[in-house]
Amino acid sequence: MLAAAGLSGCGSGSGGRTTLSFYNFPDNSGAIQQAANDCSTSKYKISYNKLPTDADGQRQQLVRRLAAGDSSMDILGLDVTWEAEFAEAGWIRAWTGANKAAATQGTLKAPIETATWKGKLYAVPYNSNTQLLWYRSDLVPKPPKTWDEMISMAEQLAKQGKPHLIEIQGAQYEGVTVWFNSLVASAGGSILNASATKTSLGPPALKALQIMKRLADSPAADPSLSVQQEDQNRLAMESGKAAFELNYPFVYPSMKADNPKLAKNFKWAQYPGVNANEPSHVTIGGIDLAISKYSKHADLAFKAALCLRSRKNQIVAAVKGGLPPTLESLYGSKELAKDYPFHQAILTALKNASVRPKTPAYQNISIVVSHSVSPPASINPKSTLKTIDSQIKDALASKGLIP
Repeated sequence: MLAAAGLSGCGSGSGGRTTLSFYNFPDNSGAIQQAANDCSTSKYKISYNKLPTDADGQRQQLVRRLAAGDSSMDILGLDVTWEAEFAEAGWIRAWTGANKAAATQGTLKAPIETATWKGKLYAVPYNSNTQLLWYRSDLVPKPPKTWDEMISMAEQLAKQGKPHLIEIQGAQYEGVTVWFNSLVASAGGSILNASATKTSLGPPALKALQIMKRLADSPAADPSLSVQQEDQNRLAMESGKAAFELNYPFVYPSMKADNPKLAKNFKWAQYPGVNANEPSHVTIGGIDLAISKYSKHADLAFKAALCLRSRKNQIVAAVKGGLPPTLESLYGSKELAKDYPFHQAILTALKNASVRPKTPAYQNISIVVSHSVSPPASINPKSTLKTIDSQIKDALASKGLIP
């Protein structure tokens, strides 16, 4: 702990300038470092500290240091599922007054919801993320609107001996929980009730499990479905084996770079719905910026966080890293039009987005779901639903063993 704190640097920098330690996910695009450089002023320097690559490792490092009252941490990049836990533990500061007004002005509703707990704003939405349906227009002239339609299309392509796989995250991790949550929300339901005190699964959850099972048993399923995550999906699509991919915007610049020929037919549409006449409600992702309770420079940290998520820096993050902005006005800007051609599709998805269950017990709930639905081929819709319901009730009551 002390070694890590020493490496990060804290307090005053050279010439009396304060160093603000900013902890966020490791970014290879250069967008975060560029923002940190641009937002540094004569009063403070923003030092970008990279957290571990995986979300679990990121959370673990932040939790351990905050639980120890580490004052070397100022600005924290939080996954959109951590706010309730961190706020309930008293580790992050609420945004109030002028800071709250600046954080919420022009910001999309769904990202604000991820940063809110018990009616208080605890972070500023930094970037967002949502999945689209990516498909090959040379194989599928018109994209499907529902999961049933997409699976049927893939099965027909398989009969014709053409690339036909549907790439989706099926491994036992957060990605498969996101898939389940998106299907439940798209079927008109939710995992928990509005107050996050009870399960609220029912017929929508059963329908979600039936769809997951149908895909797993279909020739449309990738043989590696049970171990696939986002990057494996990307590689499978780029190799030419798949017709459909449910994934985040980072796959677009990657396809252009790795397979320019296939990129000409690499198109996008809204994530498939469950019901033909209802839009999908895809689970929102992204990062929110919170200010540590233990920061010795909170006033400066609030100002720096607002700069880090400014209009200019969100455009850079979108173009360089493929991360969707949280400021609604950016989706009509010329800056995004050329390098982010699917921006309107992203905006539509974000306006219809769902959020993951907002509860301090979210990590346990996610583990319950991911262990119950992966591998997808093992799903028995009715019995799996009973298992999920029972184990989530135990998690909410802080009893029982988490799988």
